[in-house]
Amino acid sequence: MSELVEHVDEYDRVLGIVERDEAVRLNRLHRIAATICRDHADRILVLRRAETLSRFPGHYDAMVGGAVDVGESYEEAAVRELAEELGVRVPVRFLFKLLFREGISPIWLGVHEAVVSEVLDLVPDSGEIDWYDWLTADELREVLDEWCFVPGGREALRRYLGSGSGSGASGSSVG
Repeated sequence: MSELVEHVDEYDRVLGIVERDEAVRLNRLHRIAATICRDHADRILVLRRAETLSRFPGHYDAMVGGAVDVGESYEEAAVRELAEELGVRVPVRFLFKLLFREGISPIWLGVHEAVVSEVLDLVPDSGEIDWYDWLTADELREVLDEWCFVPGGREALRRYLGSGSGSGASGSSVG
């Protein structure tokens, strides 16, 4: 059985509970929580998704995340996903929400930011992440349109980078 997610409307109000695979197959709007990680030198973590993943295998992303479980907040899901995918437990800061209708299915994407200390050893889940590195904002801007990024991640990253230092975005918006 697939993981259960909340089917939501265009205002992010819960309509019901569905299996995530069904939400994707039937284009049901659901929630995804993602976190952009930066270090104390303001470099941004960039990763390449594992080739074995069913969604966007081998694509680059600057966010770590996944589906928001039933009854879970965006922030709770973001913290859980960081622990599962990178092996770190750090606080996250909510930045913005983006209604994204492209990609494999429509989603509400709750974007967060976390500062990951250099002293923390990342332990990437090899089932999720094939490669990672830290890039400056300028380096990331150079590759954003050259590398094959996850579509929602690319859009969120454009907004994040456009906010100046990356820490100025806030509030909720529809994309």
